[in-house]
Amino acid sequence: MPPIHPGEIIREDCLEPLSLSVTKAAKGLGVARSTLSKVLNERAAVSPEMAVKLGEAFGTGAGIWIRMQATYDL
Repeated sequence: MPPIHPGEIIREDCLEPLSLSVTKAAKGLGVARSTLSKVLNERAAVSPEMAVKLGEAFGTGAGIWIRMQATYDL
């Protein structure tokens, strides 16, 4: 089974349970809607800066997002 892109985790485990739209989530994270949309749709990687923002927003720390992205990339 191939690794899961972090965008899928963000979409299904972070945004959907909170009923957050992409627009609201992007605003809360302080990123452009298009930037978050690309990650959620698995067309872009989670950058270190995005990992920090996700870690702060969801209480996970940045490392988990960086490790997920690295695992996916490998």
